[in-house]
Amino acid sequence: MQKKILKFNLLIINAKKYLRKELHYSFSTAQTYTFVWKQLGKFMFDNGHYDYNDSIGEKFLRFKFGESKWDNLKRDQRTFFNGIKMIGDFQKTNKINFPEKKSKYPLKFEGDIGTIMLEFLKDKEKSNPSRCTYNSYQRSLFTLSAYCNKKGVIKIENIDLALILNFIQDVKLEKTAISILITALRSFTKFLYDKNYINYNYSKKIPSYKLVNQPKLPSNYSEDEIEKLINSINRASSIGKRNYVIVLLAARLGLRASDISRLRFEHLQWETNRIIFQQHKTGKQLILPLLSDIGNAIIDYLKHGRPISEEPYILLTARPPYGRFTTSNVVTHVVQRAMYKARINTSGRRYGPHSLRHSLGLRLLEKNTVLPVISEVLGHKDTKSTRYYLRIDLKSLQQCILDVPKVTEGFYNQEGGKFYG
Repeated sequence: MQKKILKFNLLIINAKKYLRKELHYSFSTAQTYTFVWKQLGKFMFDNGHYDYNDSIGEKFLRFKFGESKWDNLKRDQRTFFNGIKMIGDFQKTNKINFPEKKSKYPLKFEGDIGTIMLEFLKDKEKSNPSRCTYNSYQRSLFTLSAYCNKKGVIKIENIDLALILNFIQDVKLEKTAISILITALRSFTKFLYDKNYINYNYSKKIPSYKLVNQPKLPSNYSEDEIEKLINSINRASSIGKRNYVIVLLAARLGLRASDISRLRFEHLQWETNRIIFQQHKTGKQLILPLLSDIGNAIIDYLKHGRPISEEPYILLTARPPYGRFTTSNVVTHVVQRAMYKARINTSGRRYGPHSLRHSLGLRLLEKNTVLPVISEVLGHKDTKSTRYYLRIDLKSLQQCILDVPKVTEGFYNQEGGKFYG
């Protein structure tokens, strides 16, 4: 039975990969269909079905909505109908042929301009950008390509500053999207100049566009409150063991929810007591200590709490079919529920994993930890990001401006299994 559950989980994983790599569905859309398939897997498990077929898919739809006809389903219900058809297609052919859903991607770049745009995108890939960044460049250039076709511009040398500025003015996008578009255009025009496709570097003439809306100051919790939170978690159950690991990773190391949910076995370096991974948000590699209490908590979970699974991810869902967290919101909810059960006063304060991350940064700052060290711990690209993140004032900054070399391993060997505990 366990092998059949794992087989269906593997089918889900491969189908999701197909949506992303072959049909170029967005991450969020692929996650939505993965959620549908996991709901299907739970239905199968609860009803004693371990080998999927179309008949089971129809039973699931009737169970979910009372009917399985396309025309009678609402918009959100159609997602389930689509997902069932997709997983059935993929099981039979290892492909997803779905005419009802036209994928927006891949974006086809045609003509001389399209060829050079593809060259630019290939060059961008060398810097290993995040998928989000790469997709934003791809969409921006495709929009520019369509605009050029509309204006009858078919040669790259005819893309001048006037056309670019008119394009920015004519395109109808939200503020955030405009900012992303301009960043892509500046990078693309610089590429054209560097490669001698155009004679002028228009990137310096394209006006910058900065969003002035600043986020609220993240909430902060005292060291006593953090310890109360950690000690309140009941580790008698498998879920408690897992949640204990989640809270420790957020509180002791300041990991983002997105990185906690994606933590894999290969990221744990037991020989050197380190955790090494590439951050999901920034793409920057982060090296942190595998602190004793975190290491012990992970071992306890793996031995006595983690379901049997071939998943490469450490943290799994607590209900079958067991698999990785399909969204980082799971981590957020775990921390929030733990805060509530610990009876910590959260009035007027946010109480997710990001608040624990910010609290760690402020505690390091209060201990007069030099700014580059705090940047290393939080995984920021530079100290400027850290200053903004912590809203450091001039008085605090005077104690943090000393430049230091990269964090040494000696920094991590501290008593108590926590930073400056």
